[in-house]
Amino acid sequence: MSRMPAQQTAAQFELAQLIVSAVNLEDVDPATIDPDAPLFGSGLGLDSIDALELALEVSKRYGVQLKSDDENNKRIFASLRALSDHIAQATTATA
Repeated sequence: MSRMPAQQTAAQFELAQLIVSAVNLEDVDPATIDPDAPLFGSGLGLDSIDALELALEVSKRYGVQLKSDDENNKRIFASLRALSDHIAQATTATA
């Protein structure tokens, strides 16, 4: 029996749509991305090139800069929830 994925918030769903379009995951329904599943490796299977594309799109959409040399990237990009929370904190801090 597989575990039911956690429900996405509206912000997580919007970000999931951005991820799917940014890295061309045509066969992935954004609504089915588990907010707690890893984005890299065994989760969505994203790689470092996808991370660059995603960082660029996040910057364009949300105005949040994600630097490639940030030691927090592993935590920030850990899951949809982690990335969404990071964007929310960053946009609240600058508002």
